[in-house]
Amino acid sequence: MAPVAPGTFGTLGGVAIAVLLPPTALGFWLGLVAILLTGGLCVALGSWAEQAWGRKDPGCFVLDEVLGYLIAVVPFLDHGLRAWIAAFVVFRIFDVLKPPPIHRLERLRAGWGVMADDALAGVYSVIVLAIVEWLGWL
Repeated sequence: MAPVAPGTFGTLGGVAIAVLLPPTALGFWLGLVAILLTGGLCVALGSWAEQAWGRKDPGCFVLDEVLGYLIAVVPFLDHGLRAWIAAFVVFRIFDVLKPPPIHRLERLRAGWGVMADDALAGVYSVIVLAIVEWLGWL
């Protein structure tokens, strides 16, 4: 219910979960479990949020931002603070700009539309961060 930039504030929930994950292989696997659980909750609760607020993908529902950030950061848990900040920034850029086909995914029915656009923004972020890592900048 942040008055400005609710998605950005919601993404901080993903940061809070990521902080609890160790920067090890175990953390990666626990992160995947967190992604699956968060994704399932997004679909279930996203439908409820749309009905409760009477609109598609309401801004006050931010569990989808948590999911997107977790997707973006989990492969880079062991890369340190720079990677975590980069994941935050890149994810927020994709989430706000919604390049194709991210924007189209919002049209999916019920909670799937709430979840899918942020999940794909997270995947796009992983691709960008992997390229940045390959270039030696991460």
